[in-house]
Parts: sequence; structure tokens; C-alpha cells
Amino acid sequence: MARLLVTGGAGYVGSHALRALLRAGHEAVVLDDLRAGRAAFAAGAELVRADVGDPAALGELLARRGPVDGVLHFAASIEVGASVERPLAFYRNNVSASATLLEASVAAGARAFVFSSSAAVYGSPARVPIPEDAPLAPLSPYGASKMMVERMLADAAAAHGFGYAALRYFNASGADPGGGIGECHQPETHLIPLALRAAAGTGPALRLFGSDWPTRDGSCERDFVHVSDLAEAHVRALEGLLAGGPSGAFNLGTGAGHTVREVIAAVERAVGRPVPLETAPRRPGDPAVLVADPSRFQRAYDWSPRLSDLATIVETAWQWERGPARGRTRDP
Repeated sequence: MARLLVTGGAGYVGSHALRALLRAGHEAVVLDDLRAGRAAFAAGAELVRADVGDPAALGELLARRGPVDGVLHFAASIEVGASVERPLAFYRNNVSASATLLEASVAAGARAFVFSSSAAVYGSPARVPIPEDAPLAPLSPYGASKMMVERMLADAAAAHGFGYAALRYFNASGADPGGGIGECHQPETHLIPLALRAAAGTGPALRLFGSDWPTRDGSCERDFVHVSDLAEAHVRALEGLLAGGPSGAFNLGTGAGHTVREVIAAVERAVGRPVPLETAPRRPGDPAVLVADPSRFQRAYDWSPRLSDLATIVETAWQWERGPARGRTRDP
């Protein structure tokens, strides 16, 4: 059993990872300010409501809890468009706060640090599937903030001798098949929940950003990976690092892409109704194709996606969207 600090553990990916960590027998305390999370999502762990960038709150928590074996860092601002509008807020919340957390983690004796990074560090890739050694050229302050934290993490690990994994997610999607937790961003910007709400009549028509991309049907192609598979990857990374496994940056994806129109078709099959569409211009900075080469992490940590076929992703997301937990008011 490892003693863990999980930041952002009441959010979307963080809460799924928390469930997987608790099932694996680990002990966790969650630090989350609940700006984007729900307290109920952190069930089974102590929840401390505080900002990860608050050194006093971190110091008080770690002094009370004692040494930690590992830190899993999910807390971050994630809206790409908002990062373009308010870049300094993103750098403060994503980069400065992460530096504060790294200092506290070193002081607490953490031996492993798992960071929630993003495929946004690559920008528009020159080739796909994308390997980890592809050039890093983020197109937004959000992507740049993840790249900066990766560099800080590598430098801190080299100086202080702990293991780390920067896990570059591709398109996190779906919901826990067991129910109770799922995707609830405010505002929601992800394709699958927006398409489900459009089909169900609980949301506006889905906007299709460009219909002339150089793909098989003219819509963008992305690598969708089930959030429960991502959660399992965090368990593998944490346990592997504590056992002396390799540090570095790792892609988390399936190695296969689906176009937006293919996702829409899957949503229509699940809901049994068409998805109302509005065609919009391409968004600046959107690459045509983003598909991972996940082989480095698969080899290093014996991980492979089990729930990431498109039908399962969409069906679990649809179960969450129409379930009673989805409509509950967010924490105040």
C-alpha cells in the first residue's frame, strides 16, 4: 500500500484514477478546490478543499499527514480557448501552482510523481501516429503550460532523485461503467458529451468545425481513449515508478483514430436519434489528425486499453449522461 496525494481528484480523469488507486489498495488524500470537481467524486478518500498553488495549505496538509510515497497531479485549467483569452491565468494555475506542488512533494519525501499532461504539447504533428520524441510545438497557452510543467518535472526529478511519468493523454472520453462518476465540465467542450446532448435534445446542435480536412470523410480525426483505461495507466505508472520503473514522458492513446463523423454515427446508434449539426469554419490551430503511438508506455508498464473501442466509450458516456448522478448540482 502506498500513501498518496492526489490533486484534482474530484475532477473527471482524477476521480476515475482515484477509484482505480483505491481498488488497488492504496491510501489517498485528495486536494481539490472544487472549481471544476464534485466532492462526491472523491468518495473513499479524505478530501481537502484547497488550491494546489497555496503553499500554506499544502504545508499544513503534508505536515498533518506525514510523508507521502507518491503524488498524482491532475489539478489544472483545461479549456484551450480560454487559455488563449487569459494566458497569464493559465500559466499561474497550471505552471506556478505545479512548481509549488513540486517543492512540497520533494519536502514530503515523495518517491514518485505522476503528471497529467496532454497531446496538446505536440501542436500540429509532422507525422502520425505521434511518437514521444516528436517536436514539441504547442499551439495554445494550455499546451505550452503542460510542456513547461513537463520540463520542470524532469529537472526536479534529476535534482532530487524521484521517479516521474508525464502522461500525455490523447482524447479522454467515456465514463466509469460502474456509474456514479463521469464527464461534467462547466462549460462542456468535449465532442462526445456535446454530441450526446444534441441527439437527446438536451443541448444545442453540434458544431462541426470544418468539413474539408484531408481525412477519409473531411472531418478531424482523433485518438479516443476511455477514461477508465487512463485510470488504470496511472495505477501502473505509480506502482511501476515506486518499483524502480523508467521515468519520462509517455503517450496514452490507442494508436487508432476516429473521425468526428464516425463519432457522430456512433452517438446516433447509441441514442437512436440523429445528431443535429451546424457546420462551422475550421478552428485556427486544429490539426487534421492526432493519433498516438502508445507503444513506449505499453512496453514499459505492461498496459493496453481494454474499454477504448468507440462503441464502449460512447455507451458508457451515454449511460452517464442519462443517469441520475449527471443532473445533480455541482458543489457550491
